[in-house]
Amino acid sequence: MGIFEKFKIGLSKSSKNFSFGIQNLVINKKIDSQTLGDLEDFLIQSDVGVIAAKELKQIFSQIKIDPKKNITNQINLIVENYIKNLMSPLEKNLFIEENIKPKVILVAGVNGVGKTTTIGKLGKILASNNKQVVFAAADTFRAAAIEQLEIWSKKIGAKIIKSEIGSDPASVAFKALEYSKKNNIDYLLIDTAGRLQNKKNLMEEFKKISKVLKKINPHSPHETILILDATTGQSALNQVEEFQKITPISGLIMTKLDGTAKGGILLAVAKKYNLPIIAVGLGEHENDLELFKAEEYAKAIMQH
Repeated sequence: MGIFEKFKIGLSKSSKNFSFGIQNLVINKKIDSQTLGDLEDFLIQSDVGVIAAKELKQIFSQIKIDPKKNITNQINLIVENYIKNLMSPLEKNLFIEENIKPKVILVAGVNGVGKTTTIGKLGKILASNNKQVVFAAADTFRAAAIEQLEIWSKKIGAKIIKSEIGSDPASVAFKALEYSKKNNIDYLLIDTAGRLQNKKNLMEEFKKISKVLKKINPHSPHETILILDATTGQSALNQVEEFQKITPISGLIMTKLDGTAKGGILLAVAKKYNLPIIAVGLGEHENDLELFKAEEYAKAIMQH
């Protein structure tokens, strides 16, 4: 199955809601202030965010739709181009060949967003590209997270560095980087806790992890990825804001885009925070994490 097919299937719920909703508001209607107001309201309800909704409203107010041509296609193309232009600069390839070994990736996100599963899926992508991977189970307060990573490590042939429940997360990260450096590993993926309610504790934990990693490699972590869950809608925006107060974020992965009819949330996050997007989760299967492609996302969300 091609990448576009995967995006198309994964975004089918959102697409049905989004593209049909826009078409129903615009087709055979006079583009007046009432129609434009309804369009803006619909876009905000679809989770694309206030700024993107205003910009799309502005675009529709200025564009003349030709009644002699296929109106649906014209509408789809207007929105597709807007999404593509906004999101293409945010595509980020985490797997570009670099002379960094190991490349240290710290993974953040609140509990329940699919963080540990996403780390496993990322590891699988890397391993299938002949990269050696180590997992660090530094979310030491959740036995389930450690067990999940163990299952993934066996599945993809990765080494896992772990410790007892409740042990110091920074010591796990330190041991993992020591091991990775000694064994010439390509990628070290570090799972972390996501208890946002203890924001001060979490901030200290991230600082400590970062500090001990720098003892071995002053440039690590090379990436800090935030995992977001599309089904949480607008709360994903708050999570970006809160985590940016805790640690600098270098890229995003949005999971569960197949589970919502409001896939516009990725658009809202992109517009508000302008952070690179690394990958998107388009299903439950272990191969359903796809590296982000703005063009495929734009086409798939406007499919008809």
